[in-house]
Amino acid sequence: MIFNTTHANKDAKVTITDLVGESYSFIEAIKMKGVGSKRMVIEDVSPGFKNILNSVSDINYGNIEIRKKGIIVHITKGLKNYSWALPFYQLHIYKTNGYSIHGQGNFVRFKANKLLKENKKFLDKLLDLKIENETNYSFYDALN
Repeated sequence: MIFNTTHANKDAKVTITDLVGESYSFIEAIKMKGVGSKRMVIEDVSPGFKNILNSVSDINYGNIEIRKKGIIVHITKGLKNYSWALPFYQLHIYKTNGYSIHGQGNFVRFKANKLLKENKKFLDKLLDLKIENETNYSFYDALN
């Protein structure tokens, strides 16, 4: 679900918190060695997100914030900010030509460049948290 978060919006904040959980406290964020990525260049988005990208040939930037039950992908369009809340159970990550995040029938693909390489440790941490979250909800073995 994507929200315009340029200005404070209580309804959006409540919905985001319901979807992806509370943000980490300052001490928890330090222990995790950061919960936010540096900015990355957005190469492509799904047709549903085309309206939130710059229509001129400006570079589109985005970053990722880790929450307790998911992530938030922040996208900047000029002076406006958009946030895409994505729970871990809906999150799919692909590393092909760049790095793409899929979920809820949409995707955001980040360009493979120097900015993406600077975020390698963060993206590895994100993948580890996704795997850890999936082990919490493993299904019972059907043979036993």
